[in-house]
Amino acid sequence: MTMNNDYIDRPAIIAEVTSAFYRYEKALTGNDTEVLDELFWHNPRTVRLGAGENLYGIEAIRAFRAARPSVGLDRQLQNTVITTFGDDYAVCSTEFTRQGSEKTGRQQQTWVRMADGWRIVAAQVSLMS
Repeated sequence: MTMNNDYIDRPAIIAEVTSAFYRYEKALTGNDTEVLDELFWHNPRTVRLGAGENLYGIEAIRAFRAARPSVGLDRQLQNTVITTFGDDYAVCSTEFTRQGSEKTGRQQQTWVRMADGWRIVAAQVSLMS
């Protein structure tokens, strides 16, 4: 299927994904591991490539979240771009900074609408000096 511009960034779908994205952000900075777990696809094919770790499968992602320190998670986002394709697929990209660090972080997530809502199926986080 060729996707024309009528299927890209439909306002209602952008609103849904934006809400899910900022719900994730609130859970991340508040260390709400229950919501973070909810928003990832519960599947062994889910991938999260982090700044210092490569996590393959939901169980590895859960273990990482459980072991991660719960302090120093606040951050400021900039250059956030959310693009949707059709009604069921989206890519969210953002940069972030944390107080006390001179590094700029980058985060990219692939979201897919599943039967139980929007879920992250792949994510990548990296840091730049």
